Amino acid sequence: MPAPLTVSTPSEREIAISRDFDAPRDLVFLCYSRPDLIRRWLGPPDWTMPTCEIDFRVGGRWRFVLKSPDGFEMGSGGVYREIEHPERIVNTETYDMDWTGGEAIVTVAFEQHADGTTTTRTTVLYSSREARDGALATPMADGMEVSFKRLDAVLESQPAL
Repeated sequence: MPAPLTVSTPSEREIAISRDFDAPRDLVFLCYSRPDLIRRWLGPPDWTMPTCEIDFRVGGRWRFVLKSPDGFEMGSGGVYREIEHPERIVNTETYDMDWTGGEAIVTVAFEQHADGTTTTRTTVLYSSREARDGALATPMADGMEVSFKRLDAVLESQPAL
C-alpha cells in the first residue's frame, strides 16, 4: 500500500499535496476525469455524490456535490483551464460555502515511474495567504488521504489499460 500523502507550502499562497499510487499514470489520470470513477473514490466512504458533472475539455465546467449521512451538502465547481492527457489537469475551484476566500487554481500533475507507479502532485493556489492558512487549519489533508485510500481500491479493481 502506498505511503500517506505529504503536504508542503511552496509559496505563501500555495499548498502542495503529493501521493503515490500503485498504478500506471493513464489509469490514475482516468480516475480524475470520468464521473463514474470519481463517484467511487472522492469524499468520505459514508457520503454520497448526488452531483458529479464533468465537461472534460478546456473551458468545460465541473460540479460536485457531496452529501453526508445527516444531509449536509458540500458543493464545489469550476472550469478546466488546461488538460494535457495524461500529464496534467488545471482547473479553477470555488466552494458553495466560500471558506477559501474566492476562487483557487488547482493543478494536478501525474508522474509515471519506471516501476509502473504514479505520483500525483496537487498544487492549490489560493487567493491569499489567509485563505491558504485557513485551508491548512482544516482537516483537508486527512480528508484527502481518506479519498486517496478509496482511490487505491478503485485502481486495484480496474483492468490495466
